[in-house]
Amino acid sequence: MDLPTFWFLLIAVLFTGYFILEGFDFGVGILLPVLGRDDRERRVLINTIGPVWDGNEVWLITAAGALFAAFPAWYASLFSGFYLPMLLVLLALIFRGVAFEYRHKRSEAGWRARWDLAIFLGSLIPAMLWGVVLGNLLRGVPLDARGDYTGGPLDLLNPYALLGGATTTALFVTHGAVFLALKTTGEIRTRAGRLAVRAGTATAALTAAFLAVSLSIRHTPAAVGLAVAAALALAGMLAATRVRREGWAFLGTAAAIGLTVATLFSALFPTVLPSTTDPAGTLTVANAASSPYTLKVMTWVAAFFTPVVLAYQGWTYWVFRKRIGVANIPR
Repeated sequence: MDLPTFWFLLIAVLFTGYFILEGFDFGVGILLPVLGRDDRERRVLINTIGPVWDGNEVWLITAAGALFAAFPAWYASLFSGFYLPMLLVLLALIFRGVAFEYRHKRSEAGWRARWDLAIFLGSLIPAMLWGVVLGNLLRGVPLDARGDYTGGPLDLLNPYALLGGATTTALFVTHGAVFLALKTTGEIRTRAGRLAVRAGTATAALTAAFLAVSLSIRHTPAAVGLAVAAALALAGMLAATRVRREGWAFLGTAAAIGLTVATLFSALFPTVLPSTTDPAGTLTVANAASSPYTLKVMTWVAAFFTPVVLAYQGWTYWVFRKRIGVANIPR
């Protein structure tokens, strides 16, 4: 395997890890006004992701940094063409992070309600827009012969990309509901489990439709196999949720999200950003990569630091593995 292919696979792994980990805390944020019926219950929901949400975002920072260094042409075309949705994602993540920090600073109901809305919108907007980005990444965008984006913001809001946005939102909501059923006790756990079954059924239908359309646009044998595995993972999640095996259900939603993202990257390879107007502008693993020396240095750095980051994040999840409930929240 050459270094450009290795780094394409590593970037795909980083984005997959980001969607799996950030996916459940996006889901929790979206479900905050649905499952949190009073302030103490909403504090329970926030506390389930409190120790890990910022660590989950490290995956996005790492993926973006790796993309910039390993495939500068891909990074430039992607972040310039997708400037508006990327900016909205960034702003949403900023307001969401601020909301987590400031919500508890005052006890007035109005103050907390406004920050709860910020958490909800800061979770919903990225959940939708990441699906739009993934859809356009596979479908392709207008690029000229130099790889410069020539379309407008509305070109990104095509029916397939909007289906992608609905799919990622549904996947994250289901992932979040299953996570809450796994991490909470009492009535919140029961309600989250019931919601996971209802949301999971709709999510399975949306995901199946999105993957079917995706494979009709471009596909490989590996992508077809990954799509089938994603559908089986969702089916397993629904079965596990119905019998309250939350751990297995969480593995099911995590696998479904990971396999869905892997399907898209597998179908895309060796292209990284197709041009829908000028074929000469299509970016590939070969023509978008950095120099061999740059990729070699990056590989040594990644080999040293990746195990350290994974060990630290795994330790964090282990330390905060216990369930929590209303009884753990002081009045």
